[in-house]
Amino acid sequence: MRLLTLLLLSLPALAMAEPVHIPGPQGQLEAEMVAVDRAGHVIIIIPGSGPTDRDGNSPQMGLSTDTYKLLAEAFAEQGIASLRIDKRGFYGSAGAISDPNNVTIRAYAEDVRDWAAYASSVAPCVWLAGHSEGGLVALVAAQDAPENLCGLILLATPGRPIGQLMVEQFKANPANAPLMPEIGAIVADLEAGEARDPDSMSAVLRPLFSSGLQRYMIDLFSYDPVEIAKEWNGPVLIVQGSEDTQVRPRDADLLASALRQSQRINLVRGTHMLKTAVAGKPFATYTDPSLPLYENLVPGIASFMDESARPD
Repeated sequence: MRLLTLLLLSLPALAMAEPVHIPGPQGQLEAEMVAVDRAGHVIIIIPGSGPTDRDGNSPQMGLSTDTYKLLAEAFAEQGIASLRIDKRGFYGSAGAISDPNNVTIRAYAEDVRDWAAYASSVAPCVWLAGHSEGGLVALVAAQDAPENLCGLILLATPGRPIGQLMVEQFKANPANAPLMPEIGAIVADLEAGEARDPDSMSAVLRPLFSSGLQRYMIDLFSYDPVEIAKEWNGPVLIVQGSEDTQVRPRDADLLASALRQSQRINLVRGTHMLKTAVAGKPFATYTDPSLPLYENLVPGIASFMDESARPD
């Protein structure tokens, strides 16, 4: 009996995954919770832009990565609980609002604060981990910090207004050269709060700048991540891949300059999907969910969380 007790004590804390819900504006919001017995930390994983689900996938955008699912599983192995959320209007949270484009960054941040309140019952120390656009949501949510918020983890998070990033991303593809004057003008209008009639655009651009998406972009483009970051004085970890073609190392530098207290993990040859780039296959980490997370990423995050949460 004594031997059995010792064996049980030597086993890692058990983890259990289940869908959980909280009230949303018009219906419930859903997340996948991985609860870990005796967890001291719980991390809320906030998805990136568009119809990206809580696992890090998007059939509409051709995205198949399982990045967020892999993060949750790896965190559980470190004894860390997690909630990976579906944004209002999408997937398990589809019933929360009738139009998934009728949202704002502040509305997403309100949902995250509500999830943080829920997470406080899972573990005493709550962390917000935002990926890409989700990092901006985390920064906005922290402006009115939820109770028990221990810190932020900014995963491939923009350090510049996202309209600027969008133009840069289009420009990186030489095939878009003929469209760049029009794209630049559209983005400039949206940054100024002015929508365009999609019928006045080149046909290839209309799906990217539909009326519904323009409403969202007008709000999104109004945020400067650096100015928002200056308002957060708590622990923060910045994670950036050197081969990220969507959010550049320059963005991490800008965030770090605004967050003097921050620590940083640089992923050498890491991509936007927090995986190691595959030579000769630039889209592999976007389309192959079997590829693992960047080596030592999660242990590095776990070490940061433990060190930051220690009392002085």
